[in-house]
Order: sequence, then C-alpha cells, then structure tokens
Amino acid sequence: MIPRPFASTWRMPTWRSAGWKRASGHERSTNRCGQHTSAMDDDPGRWDRAGTRVAGSAWIPALLLLSSLTAPSRASDHAITLVDVAEQAGVTLLNVSGGLSKDYIVEINGNGAAFFDYDNDDDLDLLVVNGSTLDTFKQGGSPMVVLYENDGRGAFDDVTPGRGLDTLGWGMGTCAADYDNDGFQDVYVTAFGPNVLFRNNGDDTFADVTSTAGVGDAHWGSNCAFGDYDRDGYVDLYVANYLTFDDEQVPKRGDASGCRYLGIEVACGPVGLPGEPDTLYRNNGDGTFTDVTEAAGVHGPDYYGFGVVFADLNDDGWPDIYVANDSEPNFLFSNNGDGTFSEDGLVAGVALSATGREQAGMGVDAGDYDGNGRLDLIVTHFSGDYTTLYENSDAGFFSDVSSAAGIVPPTLPYLGWGVGLVDIDNDGLLDIFVANGHVVPEVDQQGLTTTYLQRNQLFHNQGDTRFRDVTDEVGGGLLVEKSTRGAAFGDYDNDGDIDVLLINLNDRPTLLRNDTAGGRHWVTLRLVGTESNRDGIGAKVTVEAGGRTQTAEVRSGSSYLSHNDMRVHFGLGGSNRVTKLEIRWPSGLVETVDALPADRFYVAREGQGVQPVR
Repeated sequence: MIPRPFASTWRMPTWRSAGWKRASGHERSTNRCGQHTSAMDDDPGRWDRAGTRVAGSAWIPALLLLSSLTAPSRASDHAITLVDVAEQAGVTLLNVSGGLSKDYIVEINGNGAAFFDYDNDDDLDLLVVNGSTLDTFKQGGSPMVVLYENDGRGAFDDVTPGRGLDTLGWGMGTCAADYDNDGFQDVYVTAFGPNVLFRNNGDDTFADVTSTAGVGDAHWGSNCAFGDYDRDGYVDLYVANYLTFDDEQVPKRGDASGCRYLGIEVACGPVGLPGEPDTLYRNNGDGTFTDVTEAAGVHGPDYYGFGVVFADLNDDGWPDIYVANDSEPNFLFSNNGDGTFSEDGLVAGVALSATGREQAGMGVDAGDYDGNGRLDLIVTHFSGDYTTLYENSDAGFFSDVSSAAGIVPPTLPYLGWGVGLVDIDNDGLLDIFVANGHVVPEVDQQGLTTTYLQRNQLFHNQGDTRFRDVTDEVGGGLLVEKSTRGAAFGDYDNDGDIDVLLINLNDRPTLLRNDTAGGRHWVTLRLVGTESNRDGIGAKVTVEAGGRTQTAEVRSGSSYLSHNDMRVHFGLGGSNRVTKLEIRWPSGLVETVDALPADRFYVAREGQGVQPVR
C-alpha cells in the first residue's frame, strides 16, 4: 500500500519547500497529489534563459541581487572547443528508458556511463548503461550494458558480445573499481530491480558474481560509489536507492491520477511514493561483501537517493559519504574512523540551500574549485531552482556560495543531472559542466521558458571564486539540445585534456572531444596501491606549479549515474613542470616528488615513486 496520496515530481523546484522551511515552523498543506503547498506555490514564477524573473515568487531575490554584483569577467585567450564526435567515434547506442510519453516515473531518470580501462592498455574504454521498457522488463528485461573498447586512435568498438556482460534487466547507473585487488577494474551496475556486479576476469571477459559477492540489492538503485571507508585496503560499496515503484499500484499518467505539474498531467512521484533505504556494503576481502548499513550508522530516513560521492570532506584522512536526495534534505555521513558514521548534513551546511529549503538533488561532484585544499561540493537540481555550489571553508563546514559564484540565474531555467568540477581548459582552475534535460515532454506546449530538450552548460572559473557561463561562446556540441542525464569525464584520446560523454534520454550519446588549443600544460597521474586498495581510491594528490596549489582525490562514482576517469588530472597553465607533488595514500603513507616535467602521463605505485607512462 502507498502510505500517502500520489504526488507529482514536477513541483517547480520542490515548491513544497519554496515557501516552507523545516527550521521555521511554517505550516504547510497538501494538495490532492500529496504535493506540499504554500501561498508561494500558487505562483511559482517563471524564468527566461538568462534567469530573469518573469512572474511569481520572491524566494530568491537576494540571491539574484548578489549574483548581479560580479566583477568583470576574466577573458580567456585559449578558446575552449568541444566537438561532438560520438557518431564518428562509433559510440552510437540508442538509449532505451521507457516510452516517449513518460507515463511512469521509472521512465524518466535515464542512464549513466563509465570511463574506465578494463584491459589495462592505458586507453579509456566505455561502459554505457541502458534501460528497458515496462513490457520488456516484465519479460526479463533488456541488455543492461554495452562495452566499447578504445582502439587507441580516437574511436571505439562495440565488444559486448561474448564478454559475459549479457545480464538482462533495467539498468540505471554504474561505478568501477578493482574490488578484489587483482589488478583489473570491475564494474557495478545499479538497476530498477536487482543490481549486478561484473567481475573482470583479466582476459577481456567478465563474470556476473552478484549472488556470490552478496551485493544484489533488489531496490531501485540509482548512483553507486566505491570507497575504502575503513581503510583496510579493500574498497567498500555505497548504493543510493530511489523509491518503491509498482505499475500495478501507481496510476498511469492521465488515468485520473491527479498528478500535475503547472497544469500538465505528468507521471506520479516521487512525493507520495515510499522512498527506499540506501545500502552500505563492507568488503570482506575474500570476494564477498556484508551489508553493514545499520551497524555503520548510515540508515537515515528513506529518502529518494540520487547522486553519491565517497570523499574526505573534512580532511581527516577518512572518506565520508555525501548523498544528493531528490526533494528531501541531502545526507552527509561523516566517517568516525571506527567503522561508523554520523549524519551531519544539516550541521555541516550541505543538507539544504542557503534559504533553508530542501532541493531536488540529482547529480553531485566534489572538487577544490577555490584552491584552499579542501573539497567543495556541487549539486544539480530541478528547473526553476539553481545548481548549488557548497564551499568547504574549514574542517568540513560548508556555505552555499552559488549566488556569489554567479551560477544562480544561468541555471534557473534548466533541469540539471550529470555534473563535473573539471578543468576543461587546463588553466589550473576547476570549471563546472552541467548536463541538462527536462522530464516532462509536454512542457514545450505550455509557453514556459523551459523546454524538454535542453542544451548543456559550461561555467568557466574566473579565478576569483566566481564563474561565467561560456556556453554560447563555446558553442559547438554544447548547443545541441537533448534531454541529457548521465555525464562522465575523462581524457579518452590521451591528448592531455578532459573530454565528456553524455547519455541522452531515448537518444544516442554525445561524446564531446575537447579540442581546446593554446599550449597550456598539464599532468595526469594513475595511482596503484600496494598497502592501500589497488586503485588508490581515496588517495589525495596535491601539486604545486606556477605559484598555485591544487588538490584532487582519486574517486569512484560521481556525477549522475556515472563514473569518471580515475586518473587525477591537473591543468598547469603556463607552467612546464610540477614544482612539488604530494600523495597521501589511504594507508597513511605520504610520498613527495619534486620537479616533475609537464605534459606527460605518470603512474605512482605506492612506496615505489612516480614513473612516466608515455
């Protein structure tokens, strides 16, 4: 039984909270969809593509005012160029995620992908996750993944047949890691239904070891991330789960469901449908895992979980877990260092927005955008709301600096999913890439300022803690409008800059090859653990070059339903060498290297120093 009336997802940026704050004690009411309302909800407001308020609520006038008080932009003499080469590169899988009319919520969340090197040839391969349709799913499901092997010449070959990846179901997202420390990266795939763990056999094939490993979470899985939370040398696994869905109980869109968004009949959910608990699996070191969710203290309320990152956010050497929740407060599980966690989201300042509202969290990433040595967070949200940038100021306490950073008005008209804090132009500063796409196909017919198919966005770091929307300037592949979900980041052609793979709903992927010219320098480092886990996940790498210090962390799983290249990449601007490089391994070992030449790939083996790859 559904415990509450059915509700629609499509409340202008969780409008139930636009006029009601948990901390304020303001009363709220519920409409017949189970949607929480307030006086402000009756007039949610409309925004054009520049973020100008056309009509409606005043819940963020102060944010817009602050956003307008920006310094002149820092012009770049290195024009960013992103070219869509998906078709010529052979990445052409047609995404299946339910029908085109989007009658049920299970059809709208889409899929993700992974950049990972499955065959250890130092070229990034691709794993693209695919969904299904309800009819097909009831008959066993569809192939959940496609494996594309990098040919080393800028193109990919579909090598899925015969590789042991033929498990059927309704795939959602993925993360990769060498969970058994045998030197080959394995893959976990989340799903609507049981998730799947594919063990890399080391001979270009995989084996479905889900049952043996004990990680077949039967909930509706969304994002996943590997991280060694107990620092025993084996990566553990966190799985975010979304909600309980049964099309026999949830009415179809328009079937007298009463689920509406701005007058449009839409699929019901998530509010009104029961959320599902997330799961933390501890790696036993023998190829199996144990569900330690309760014992480790990560059993928060059953919210609608989406984006996940394993990251040491308070810089104490222990990986924490951050979860972006849809329409509910976000979680920050702080690692206590004794095998348990404490939920500190509200105290740390990352559970709600600057105005005290829960938002519709989708994708999440962590990175040190301001160069203070601490990892900041960025979270994407529903259209009419803004992408939130949380600055990590000291010891894991955060501030919502989205307005001061200049990203509030440009993100308001868009519905964000995949996201990355990545240095696109190698100037040594992390930029913001956001993948966009609406969930209501009929929104185009309403004369609103948002659309179903949307462009993606790139915000250039100005070097003064502010960003500038350079989407129109960059043009090219950024201006192609699709309903995008997953976004994965990595240097697939090994030319020293970060490329972007985008998974588009009921469409073919977009592969944005980074062709930015200008001669800026860079360095990329792959870590191999010996005492630490094999992939070095959780290691923190710091480089000093050209008077600037940068910090990055080796991480598995982030963005939205996706997994990025686990090599750490640093743009160095005009510096042709790294003055100093420091690696803090999960084992506690700290290694330093001086005077490292730029424009090269390196491998760092724990306790054995750093050597060039190519």
